[in-house]
Amino acid sequence: MMHEAQTTDPITQLPSELDSAQSKLVYLTLEATGGATTDDLSQLLNMQKLSILSVCSSLSSEGLIERPGAEYVLAN
Repeated sequence: MMHEAQTTDPITQLPSELDSAQSKLVYLTLEATGGATTDDLSQLLNMQKLSILSVCSSLSSEGLIERPGAEYVLAN
């Protein structure tokens, strides 16, 4: 389940590991929502679930996001 948008300060600089438009979009969406499932991301971003899974796998292996439960969130 998606969280409501957080009211924290916006990201001032994206991590340099974000090399594709899709990875930036997923990262920023997770930052804005506070966490989301692959289904949520697919619906929000109008992307195929397979693409979402690929991007999340990449971001996770780079240590930028994590999946402590059903949702992906930004890594601390």
